Amino acid sequence: MTAQNTRAGIVMMIAATFIFAMQDGISRHLAGAYNTYMVVMVRYWFFAAFVIAVAARRPGGLRAMARVAHPGWQALRAVLLVVEIYVMIAAFIRLGLIDTHAVFISYPLLIAALSGPILGEKVGWRRWAAIGAGFLGILVVLEPGGGMFTPAALIPLAAASMFAVYSLATRYVSRRDSGEVSFFWTGVLGAAFATAVGLWFWQPMSAGDWGWMALLCVTAVVAHGLLIRAYEVAEASALQPFAYLQLVWGAGIGMSVFGDVLRPNVALGAAIVVGAGLFTLWRARRAGA
Repeated sequence: MTAQNTRAGIVMMIAATFIFAMQDGISRHLAGAYNTYMVVMVRYWFFAAFVIAVAARRPGGLRAMARVAHPGWQALRAVLLVVEIYVMIAAFIRLGLIDTHAVFISYPLLIAALSGPILGEKVGWRRWAAIGAGFLGILVVLEPGGGMFTPAALIPLAAASMFAVYSLATRYVSRRDSGEVSFFWTGVLGAAFATAVGLWFWQPMSAGDWGWMALLCVTAVVAHGLLIRAYEVAEASALQPFAYLQLVWGAGIGMSVFGDVLRPNVALGAAIVVGAGLFTLWRARRAGA
């Protein structure tokens, strides 16, 4: 059994969120010049190679990783994550990193709201109140009657909804499939789907951008490795609050690299959403205790 070290887990989670924010910036740069489907396809090739290499070193090897209790749900998870990445990159291009993340961070609230009808989990009135407050925060971000309340603003909300369903499906399959098995299927089936779509949109890429693509792929492996290790040494409830730091890193990269502007309503709305998300996490932890 892996020894628990909450402080090390938190450090690794913070590092992972920073690297994920860097990936968002690189994805926005590459998708601004090349087709999104091709960018995601190449990224998934490296992801699949990584999970296959990891699986080969586990007891039982690839054969053990390929045995699953929920193949249909695993396939749904893998495809849903690829489509969510497509949608998220589209949001980066249309809205920028700041506004996209300010809406996307609503996904923990969506998970809480959907956990009842999908998984049969009990959601009390306090968490429902927090979910409602979080969506008021989303309205503050979108500023009805203001500049961001456009059909494009629904793009990151759609991505958040897909990621919430993906997370709930992951929770469902974890009842019989291990995390390593789910990770393996996410990479391999995701690569197969991304390739089936991306090969139709292949474009020549400059040498410099191949360097950015290589950095995107390497950082993906490092970030996922840190995330896996963090959850091995610390409880998820202790780590989850630090996942919101990706919004902070993303805002910094958006402003410093892409010239994004942090509007007051976005900062206030994001703070409301994060506060509501932390409250739902605290209530879930209390209920579990």
